[in-house]
Amino acid sequence: MSEAELIKTPARGELRSSSLVVAWSEDAGKLGPKVVAYLNRKLGGQEMAEIDPVGFFPLDGVSVEADVAQFPESKFYWSRERNLMVLRSNPPRAEWYQFLNSVIDMAERFCRVQVLYTIGGMVSLSAHTTPRLLLAVASSPELKEALRQYGVTTDWDFETPPGQRPTLSSFLLWVAKRRNIPGANLWVPVPFYLAGGNDPLAWRKAAGFLDAHLRLGIDFQDLDKEVAQQNREIAEYRGRFPEIDSYMNRLESNLSLSADESEKLLQGIEELLRKRH
Repeated sequence: MSEAELIKTPARGELRSSSLVVAWSEDAGKLGPKVVAYLNRKLGGQEMAEIDPVGFFPLDGVSVEADVAQFPESKFYWSRERNLMVLRSNPPRAEWYQFLNSVIDMAERFCRVQVLYTIGGMVSLSAHTTPRLLLAVASSPELKEALRQYGVTTDWDFETPPGQRPTLSSFLLWVAKRRNIPGANLWVPVPFYLAGGNDPLAWRKAAGFLDAHLRLGIDFQDLDKEVAQQNREIAEYRGRFPEIDSYMNRLESNLSLSADESEKLLQGIEELLRKRH
């Protein structure tokens, strides 16, 4: 299949020496999608192009969320003023190599991408009051060192479990490196009881790094208010329910919870946040 068949409706114009930020829709805490949606909103990101789903996604059925059909999509956005390209995509179900090469084709042809970052969340057993880390695996020593200058944790190791294929983000780094584009996979640990998609502090951690590193000039007052509001609500909830407070105190002391205790905490916080939204 040719590039012309893969890429639909490319916008006119191009960027120069830009950065690409990639987020997959299936993500712990919905961190990646939340961050790129925030970037698009704050930077006025405009839809640029999309990859035709045929051949990459099964089209014999669609998922349904909140009574709305969710069709697979892979859309590119760009901010010309900030020289930034963003991809929000469902993970392809087939032809990974061809799909990821089409992503790089698009990034190189229209945006002259020089570096890429994937953004994702990873479920953590820590409390939401624990200082957040930003973890990274980089494809070049130079980029790894640059990330360290922003307090990103790069001195950790990750290996694909035996018998499993590499993650999609790891595969994308490999494809990009073969095309001489350095990249990094970035993760923020998300407390398990916020992994349903309600962790603004994790969004702030990832978006704050991109803002500083790529000099995007974002005003985070709105997101900081959201973080403070949620923290107040959870603190008030802890005050009303001593059992929940005891569970969080143990997490804050790096002590583990039983499966039953974890489930009670998860259900309690999810119910609190569901009423809020």
